[in-house]
Amino acid sequence: MILSKRPDIERFLRSPDPLVRAALIYGRDMGVVRDRAAELAGKLTARPDDPFDVAQLTDGDLGEDAGRLEGELAAQSLMGGRRLVRLRLGAEKASSDKLAAEALTRHAAGELNPDAFLLIEAGALGRDSALRKAAEKANGAAVIPCYEDEPGDIARLVRDTLAKDNVALNADALALFVARMPKERGVARQEIERLALFLGPGSGAVAGPADLEPFLGVEPDASLADAAADAFGGRLADAQAGMRRARQEGEAGPAAVRAIGQHLGRLRRTLTLHKSGAGLPEAAKASGVFWKQEREFLRQARAWTLEDLDRLQPEVLAADKACKTAGSPDHLIAERLALTVAGRARRLGL
Repeated sequence: MILSKRPDIERFLRSPDPLVRAALIYGRDMGVVRDRAAELAGKLTARPDDPFDVAQLTDGDLGEDAGRLEGELAAQSLMGGRRLVRLRLGAEKASSDKLAAEALTRHAAGELNPDAFLLIEAGALGRDSALRKAAEKANGAAVIPCYEDEPGDIARLVRDTLAKDNVALNADALALFVARMPKERGVARQEIERLALFLGPGSGAVAGPADLEPFLGVEPDASLADAAADAFGGRLADAQAGMRRARQEGEAGPAAVRAIGQHLGRLRRTLTLHKSGAGLPEAAKASGVFWKQEREFLRQARAWTLEDLDRLQPEVLAADKACKTAGSPDHLIAERLALTVAGRARRLGL
């Protein structure tokens, strides 16, 4: 069974179906994959790190011994509890993918030790992956695809993690902190833990935006974010100045193009949600727009259309590719793109 909706995933992780003998958790964000795998492992066995109850394998182990995985799945637990076999696939190897698919198919069908559980963690698996196909087809297997965290997911992670140390952020500080968070779950969790230490574990502190300033400092790509916002707002001179200031701060051309692409993405998501019936302010918040930028962002969202953004997208992609070409004048390419965006915005009345 494929579990793609959050309530279904959380329900399964809290209480795994006893008829399920295998689970495949995969996705581009390995931090999310690891978190969900760890939660599931904790429900399957009381000692997820105990070598007597748990066998931990990698694709390297499969390369050295093709029958190792099925052998571990056929073995009995030395301590009499439920045996857990964890397989971490760190690289896209057709041979490992095929071996894992064959073992999962046999195990899900009950051909090996029926009391064992096979837990596989993998990166982004394409539709042609033999493992993904086998897991989606098997009746005794659960498939959990993991996607990049949305701002709401990160906000929930921040609140829950800080609460364990009896510290918190107010609404404005939470929005500010989430806007600065990296998308990769593992890196984000490290930043949250660092923030908890900064606020003082067990202190009961509830921090506001001003309290976070010493912790956050000046974001390295702040000038790029401002330049992108200026470009989409039709402010040619400000956009160009922001690009040049970012260059002086050490930011490369590809990062500048990426900032423009991210702003375009937020506008597209906002307009898509609005088209589906959401109010513009609610759509902007759901797209991760910080409250201090909300007024200007909404002004832009009322002028740009999805069709305008679709026409602009190929130029952003072309600039990104050109910036990454060896020897290219990447800063000039990024600056020209910003001026192009600003020019389009002016023609839209901004």
